[in-house]
This record gives sequence, C-alpha cells and structure tokens, in this order.
Amino acid sequence: MGMSKVKVLFVCLGNICRSPLAEGIFKKKVEEKGLADRFVIDSCGTSNYHIGEQPDRRTIKNALANGVRLNHQGRQFTVQDFNDFDYIVAMDSSNVQNIEKLRPVGSDKQIMLMRSFDEAGLNKDVPDPYYGVENGFQEVFDILDRSIEGLVNHVVLEKGL
Repeated sequence: MGMSKVKVLFVCLGNICRSPLAEGIFKKKVEEKGLADRFVIDSCGTSNYHIGEQPDRRTIKNALANGVRLNHQGRQFTVQDFNDFDYIVAMDSSNVQNIEKLRPVGSDKQIMLMRSFDEAGLNKDVPDPYYGVENGFQEVFDILDRSIEGLVNHVVLEKGL
C-alpha cells in the first residue's frame, strides 16, 4: 500500500503570477530533497480572471532566470479544495478572506499565510507584481524562495518525511 501523498495548494488572486511561481519553487525544492513523489502540488486563484491561462510571461521569464520551470493552467479556488488539500497557503490577507468565504461548515482547516515562514517580512503580504515594474518579479521570487524554504522544512517535519 502506497503512502498517501501530501497535498499542498498555493493561492493568489489571479493564479498567473505569485501562486504558480510558488508552486514551481516548491516543486523544485522537494525534487532537490528527493521527495517529489510524496507530494501533490497545485496553485489556483480566488478570482476567475485567468482560468485556463498560462502564467504571466514575465513570471515565466523570471522563473527560468532562477532555474524554475513553470507548467500550469490557471484555475479558480473551489470549496472542494478545502477537502482535497492538506496545506492551503495564501499569498496575502485578502486571499485568506476570499478563501474563508468558501469554508465548508465544520471545516477546521488552517489557511496559512505564505510569509508566515519569512523572517525578513513575517506575515506580510507577498506583493502582487502584476502592475509593477520588471524587478518586482525578482523581489517576489526572493520572498517566495525564502518563505517556501521554511514551508518545506515545516511540512517535512510535521509529516515525518
């Protein structure tokens, strides 16, 4: 009997900048630890703006410059995600509020803030680079890279991987 996989979901607003990048970084980090087969990793948005779309080309370009390959089609967060995922990680406090609106009755699933693992900006929002300047994407990458390092270590310890 196979061990059940740990399911991790990253959530932002549109699912084309921050959350697919977080998904890609998390995948890379668990691959480097030899744990890729223990995880199901996905991302989504709380809005319906970009369903079916590829990530923002600036995000793809920035990810590649940092050695991370993205392969994701945008989708919207659903009530089912509450049941399907062990860890739901939101990029900012407004995403947390959007997710909470869909919380099923009786669910005690904790919604985590991405930067709850970022000592350089504890519990701050991951800024949305969409309307910003090009180097905003690298700033977001660095924030996510730090935060996800902490998240991976947390999950590995908590799940005994």
